[in-house]
Amino acid sequence: MLLSLLYRLLRCLFGLLAVLVRSDLSRDVELLVLRHENQVLRRRFGGRPQWDNAGRLWLTALSRLVNRHRWAETFPVARATILRWHRHLVARKWTYTNRRQSGRPATGASIKTLILRMAQKNPTWGHRRIQGELDRIGYAIAASNGVGDPARCAPIPAAT
Repeated sequence: MLLSLLYRLLRCLFGLLAVLVRSDLSRDVELLVLRHENQVLRRRFGGRPQWDNAGRLWLTALSRLVNRHRWAETFPVARATILRWHRHLVARKWTYTNRRQSGRPATGASIKTLILRMAQKNPTWGHRRIQGELDRIGYAIAASNGVGDPARCAPIPAAT
């Protein structure tokens, strides 16, 4: 029983310390939010303040430091707005656009000229035969590339 009482007393003491530390942090965050709001209000045009991406990012980052129950009295926008901004920031971060490549890699100009020359010199060869011949000499291209079809490509001038 004494150990349980001592445990509860220590727990309350640590909770009080956490509240004291949080209130200083919360006060500092509130001052930062107010300063940023003043900057936005100074540069507004017309009636409503214009929040740019940097301002949204700033308020969203500061919102992580304030308890959600105090958002209404701390931030100049609604709680749902801050959460929406956070969702959009996270969605933009994880788009993987730097990894995305559309389509297959382009065929080099020298390979294209070689394919067209082979198609012109050997009119009975189809695209599969041209692909096979290119594969034998070390150029791996797709059979459905369409470059070897003389009807789909402009003719190239004869080599002199």
